[in-house]
Amino acid sequence: MKPIRDIEVIPFLPPALESLRELAYNLRWTWEHEIIKLFARLDEELWESCGHNPALMLGMISQVKLHNRANDAGFISQLQRLYQKHQEYMRNENTWYKRQFKPSNQTIAYFSAEFGLSEALPIYSGGLGILAGDHIKAASELGLPLVGVGIVYQEGYFRQYLTKDGWQQERYPMNDFYNLPILQVKEKDGSPVVIAVDFPGRKVYAQIWQAQVGRVTLYLLDTNIALNNQQNDQDVTDALYHGDSELRMKQEIILGVGGIKALTALGITPTVCHMNEGHSAFLGLERIRMLSKAHSISFVEAKEVAAAGQVFTTHTAVPAGIDKFSPDLMDRYWSDYYREIGISRDEFFALGRANAQDSSESFSMALLAINLSSKRNAVSKIHGDVSRKLFSDAWPKVPVDEVPITHITNGVHARSWISGEICELYERYLGPQWYEDITNERMWKRAEEIPDEELWRIHEHRRQRLVSFCRNRFRNQLMEQGAHPAELKEALEILDPNILTIGFARRVATYKRANLLLRNPERLAALLNSKDYPIQLIFAGKAHPEDNPGKDLIRQVVRFSRQKDIRRRFVFLEDYDMNVARWMVGGVDVWLNTPRRFLEASGTSGMKAAFNGAINLSVLDGWWDEAYESDAGWAIGKGEVYEDTEYQDEVESNALYDLLEKELIPTYYDRDVEELPRTWISRMKTSMYKLCPVFNIERMVQEYTFNMYMPASARSQEFLADGAQRAKKLVDWQNKIRRLWSQLQIDAVESSAKRTIKVGDDLNIRAWIKLGELKSEDVSVQIYHGLIDANGDIMDGEVVPLQITDEKKGVLSLFAGTIKYFSSGRHGYTVRILPNNPDLSSPFDSKLILWASDPISVTA
Repeated sequence: MKPIRDIEVIPFLPPALESLRELAYNLRWTWEHEIIKLFARLDEELWESCGHNPALMLGMISQVKLHNRANDAGFISQLQRLYQKHQEYMRNENTWYKRQFKPSNQTIAYFSAEFGLSEALPIYSGGLGILAGDHIKAASELGLPLVGVGIVYQEGYFRQYLTKDGWQQERYPMNDFYNLPILQVKEKDGSPVVIAVDFPGRKVYAQIWQAQVGRVTLYLLDTNIALNNQQNDQDVTDALYHGDSELRMKQEIILGVGGIKALTALGITPTVCHMNEGHSAFLGLERIRMLSKAHSISFVEAKEVAAAGQVFTTHTAVPAGIDKFSPDLMDRYWSDYYREIGISRDEFFALGRANAQDSSESFSMALLAINLSSKRNAVSKIHGDVSRKLFSDAWPKVPVDEVPITHITNGVHARSWISGEICELYERYLGPQWYEDITNERMWKRAEEIPDEELWRIHEHRRQRLVSFCRNRFRNQLMEQGAHPAELKEALEILDPNILTIGFARRVATYKRANLLLRNPERLAALLNSKDYPIQLIFAGKAHPEDNPGKDLIRQVVRFSRQKDIRRRFVFLEDYDMNVARWMVGGVDVWLNTPRRFLEASGTSGMKAAFNGAINLSVLDGWWDEAYESDAGWAIGKGEVYEDTEYQDEVESNALYDLLEKELIPTYYDRDVEELPRTWISRMKTSMYKLCPVFNIERMVQEYTFNMYMPASARSQEFLADGAQRAKKLVDWQNKIRRLWSQLQIDAVESSAKRTIKVGDDLNIRAWIKLGELKSEDVSVQIYHGLIDANGDIMDGEVVPLQITDEKKGVLSLFAGTIKYFSSGRHGYTVRILPNNPDLSSPFDSKLILWASDPISVTA
């Protein structure tokens, strides 16, 4: 039965407790342990049953308990102190950003399909969302002028439960937005702010919610409103990563186009738009449309202005991880756009294709983001190499190592992931405001001063609490499956709070190899059941609902863990979320990670574990490839590359067993007369002071600010000034270059040596170039040189510019330069010409490059 009218009922709070409302609706509480304790103090049982959601809690708590707390002098004193501290935080003008940069009207808009801020706001699925959540938390801490843009999903991401056989099943509980820590954005008259987005033959409407994350506001779009007449339109924002390709298209239009429209409706004009993955790349098309209309400039000119202020971060390591849409689907949703903006279908499709001439090629959201951005990055050093190779087709004839994608390695927001005990420990030994100087390596060196006894006592307490958490959660899992009372009793006896505990938790995909440790069951069982030096395992993770191979991995793990001689030492926890993650990284001794090399973009769970004192045991991939040092953790293998994955699994599983048997377990159980594992504790401290100052989100966001946001903002404002004159001039220049490029010719290359040269000697290179109607300043003539690999290619090439001389030979101009050789071996060189203009974001983005090739005259 439909209501004739709806009304919002808000919690009633006694005047003395009214400030609780503001604390509840600012997600700063997710990293302020004292505020969390305050809410738990209201009613600890209700706090847990509400899923750590203070907005829901305030609506459910009894008025009697509120009245009692309002008259509790101790509680009121604590509330007033924390509220005053909160207000000081919100008003603080002395932020890192304002100390670094002069005041300006900049606004950075950070777009992501998911945000992992808290288990109380379930609009995330995994690593991408967790990283996005940590990113905007750090933006708040650092004082960046940043807003977030995303979607609030009616069903969020699925909740996982397992059958008795261990097969994953999914539930999609409905989110009640009015009981989440978000608020509806309203007009002055109290009506909701609504934006309209063009869909084929109709408009789809979305209202806007906001989550306050410290000083940063996150705007979230929601299409489940009555203005949308079609149920399918109301359902666009129902669930995250669920549905067919067309639904994904709709969601990404709402996120990108709708996100820009939402900011416009709120009076926000971003100077920089950051696309966290390609899901939001349609925002670039909407900004081009708006700029073209507002400034009466062409599509190409507006594209230059828009791209100048756009940043793209790729998180994928494989082509399958990129959203692509069929030409038919793109035509259905975008044909009106490219007709309105005045470009051809081919020109439009070229924005999302590696080969613009291939009419059958799908439209890639990642390539759209690449083509509509001036700054692009991967999320770890090794992922930068992977990404340059993955997207090399977008830059034909450009050496892979020069593909213009850099890297900024991920980090984590420490206070969102460490336990209260560890936070207090850091306050005692690193300083009460340690988190404000979290990138200071000298400060982290003080971790060595933490007394072994104190660190180990806290760590053991956290492990004991983790075991208690696992027992209760596992018992509840069995109850849901209708387990026998004897099984429920046994569930409260699983795990041992005093033995070596290894954790493994992440999205379950085949490349992450959750079953690598199970490859030799007898060997693993011997480790689990050792009489003197036993270990235990705690696993968790979700597979995508359509990923049956991933689900089968979970079933393999669960079946093994439930064997009679195993089940007391091995547990798989259902429904992995941020809460489970915090318990695990806060209590395990070792954090295990076993991806196939080059397939893990970064990973951040091991960073969270390190902040809590756990030690990493991982394949050299993602962040660990650049973080690993032998005294701060363990590496599985030495970074070998295998063609036979079956052989790889066999080799690396044996390497893992060997590490456990010969190094980890003996080190852990090597105790002194005080029963302290001194060598292990030393490794814990080394891990802390070497990893924590580097792999934190503040360092990451500072890098984005210096290397991405500020250059993009400056470029954007320069391109937009004076009626976009700079963009117009660049477009005119590019048109000239494309028109005259075919006139260029590398006629001859001369060198000062024949086939042999000594280390330390110089090689002088002279290149005779036909410029045609182009000027020498329009081009960059370069030597590209380096060692030659087994395939005869120059590897890790270096560039030496050739300068024009006064010497001419008819229509030929002479360019000259010198190569300096500092090592022996088989070296090679060639000559190339690139477009040259200071306003190009990269000389390779024009896709014009001329290499010296046969037949040309090469003489010595």
